[in-house]
Amino acid sequence: MYTKFQEHLRHELSGIQAAGLYKNERVIESPQGAEIEVNGQKVLNFCANNYLGLANNPILIEAAKHALDTRGYGMSSVRFICGTQDLHKQLEEKIASFFGTEDTILYAACFDANGGLFEPLLTEEDAIISDALNHASIIDGVRLCKAQRFRYANADMNDLEKQLLAAQSARFRLIVTDGVFSMDGNVAPLDKIYALAERYGAMVMVDESHSAGVVGTTGRGITERFNLRGKIELITGTLGKAFGGAIGGFTTGRKEIIDILRQRSRPYLFSNSLPPMVVAAGIRMFEMMDETNQLQDKLHQNTDYFLTRMKAAGFDIKPTESAICAIMLYDARLSQEVAARLLTEGIYVTGFYYPVVPQGQARIRVQISAAHEKEHLDKCIGAFTKVALEMGIIKK
Repeated sequence: MYTKFQEHLRHELSGIQAAGLYKNERVIESPQGAEIEVNGQKVLNFCANNYLGLANNPILIEAAKHALDTRGYGMSSVRFICGTQDLHKQLEEKIASFFGTEDTILYAACFDANGGLFEPLLTEEDAIISDALNHASIIDGVRLCKAQRFRYANADMNDLEKQLLAAQSARFRLIVTDGVFSMDGNVAPLDKIYALAERYGAMVMVDESHSAGVVGTTGRGITERFNLRGKIELITGTLGKAFGGAIGGFTTGRKEIIDILRQRSRPYLFSNSLPPMVVAAGIRMFEMMDETNQLQDKLHQNTDYFLTRMKAAGFDIKPTESAICAIMLYDARLSQEVAARLLTEGIYVTGFYYPVVPQGQARIRVQISAAHEKEHLDKCIGAFTKVALEMGIIKK
């Protein structure tokens, strides 16, 4: 049987390659940071989720090493059997304090947090009203749930109101949105979403994966940005982006919701606990964020500088309030060619194209970090400008 299936897969892969949609993985031979080594070449990294530059932070590394010595390497168990250490409870308390929520539950990744969120809470009597550009993990989590599904156009409050009206017969209604939409970089209008939720009797869930640590004066995400800290029923997020860049996800929110998830959320019940070293580094990271706002301030300054210079050079960039700068190229092959050319200029970026983004919406997603210095930003802007002029993408 596999011979026929093998032929089928080879045909599918050939089609992906012919369409210019094949994804190659370039291997990094150094720690993650503003400067990395790829194939023996030192390049500047502008496509990591390392927003606060903490992925190779010595303070977090020391915290992880100390946990290895005092708490071991792994847990070899799920939480409710024998996989809960004091460190896990401490990290959950730190996350709840950071977001102004009542309780927190940890997962192996935010994909698991979103995948295990909806099914334990809602049934066919209920309704989920989801933004059209929500992350794949949210889409998959919603699919696992029997609740009625409604979808509204990205950040379109008129459409959201229509969907809320259509869902009024449901027992419970939950509006679901990304905080920052990862491919475009735009921020969800949470103030307007919250107002509609109040008007039509709905709860709100926000995925803060690309907004926590980035958006808001102190990096506490879009609930801080819109002065709604502690008012949103559910927040999911990750430790794998701004918060150290390792692995791990969480859901934080109302106590009773978290309690039910501990009892019924399948990715939590059937997955190993996070390793102690990751948890310890996470605890130390939240302590650092309480001590200083230096990294967030630098990230915001870097982003403003980069966007201003790139727009002045003539690039087509999606509106953004985050550290994500979507440079629109529209053609899949072109996005890959530009990325390849930029690598020869010492800039590491990746082209994004279908199915990661819609057909005809290919782009290069530049992600700014607090680890970038002004000379890094200038080199990136100069390389983009040089390549774009040579390829006729912009004009002098």
